[in-house]
Amino acid sequence: MVRQKIEIKRIDNLTARQVTFSKRRRGLFKKAQELATLCDAELGLIVFSATGKLFSFSSSRYLMY
Repeated sequence: MVRQKIEIKRIDNLTARQVTFSKRRRGLFKKAQELATLCDAELGLIVFSATGKLFSFSSSRYLMY
């Protein structure tokens, strides 16, 4: 089974957009954690939602304020 390539465009449905944002945010944070662990890198990631809510990840306690 082959995955289909999706067209990258804005999602019009507000609920679907929020669900997609939440799932992709979790995936992005997971990949950031894996990168920090595998490469022994210090990493900081800041994401703002469409509503302005802040989400952050830090691989080191010294990166967060």
